[in-house]
Amino acid sequence: MSHITTDSKGVFVIAVTPFNDDGSLDRASVDKMVDFYFDKGADGLTILGMMGEAPKLTQAESIEVTRLTLKRSAEKPVVVGVSAAGLAAIGELTKAVMDLGAAGVMVAPPSSLRTDDQIIAYYRNVIDTVGTDVPVVLQDFPLSTGVQIASKTLGTILEAHPSIVMVKHEDWPGLQKITDLREAEANGRRRVSILCGNAGIFLPEEMQRGADGAMTGFPYPEMMVDVCRLSNAGRYDDAQDVFDAYLPLMRYEQQPGLGLAVRKYVLAKRGAIATPAQRRPGAALGAIAVREVEKLIERQEGKLEALK
Repeated sequence: MSHITTDSKGVFVIAVTPFNDDGSLDRASVDKMVDFYFDKGADGLTILGMMGEAPKLTQAESIEVTRLTLKRSAEKPVVVGVSAAGLAAIGELTKAVMDLGAAGVMVAPPSSLRTDDQIIAYYRNVIDTVGTDVPVVLQDFPLSTGVQIASKTLGTILEAHPSIVMVKHEDWPGLQKITDLREAEANGRRRVSILCGNAGIFLPEEMQRGADGAMTGFPYPEMMVDVCRLSNAGRYDDAQDVFDAYLPLMRYEQQPGLGLAVRKYVLAKRGAIATPAQRRPGAALGAIAVREVEKLIERQEGKLEALK
């Protein structure tokens, strides 16, 4: 399996982790889920991310999920989230998943970092730990981590570590950061791939700012595929029309603490996983919320039909 590079593009879906109702891993649904994502046009997958319930897994389970996903993904690239409180855990999991054939690893900064110097030192330590031969995705998600990485600081990290080949951009507001990165590249800094998160809620604008695609987990990956395809063809109005059809459901999924329940419900409804179960602790959708989601899906289908 090939590694991710600074030229990687497209849609890398942040995959959920399927569980049975008793909280055990649903291994059969891993195959169904992988097939679903790729059938909908995904270029790659990212597993064990924040919306993949990675902190709820043991190290052995993380390796098992990686093994199952890679086996089903054939030659498609799979990035593995290895973020952890300590560098030893990051190093151990990185070695295991890269030996299995992962395309790279993703690392978010721990919430304890406060200053630019601390952030810079942290990623220097990460690269020292995993080795310069491992392609790394730097996850910039301050809404979750609480760590604010300024464009200048991000640039310093990228200049120092060529093995950081991709930025998972999900600062909010953060569109200017994409512009800053691309302008720096125009002035001589090496290129880096930029894939964007936040459930794709700013994807049309991100693509116009110079992003290479999406790395997020909306349960209709075909939306992200179409928006990226149309944007790359310069058809920005068409991309926006497609995006707008899905926007009400995306907005609903943005509810803090409930978003994963919505995502898993829709994925189960679409046959990608057997059940919407989360491992505890995890919120579940109530009956009223289910009706609201169903209504949003119904309206979405009507809007998509009108676009044909």
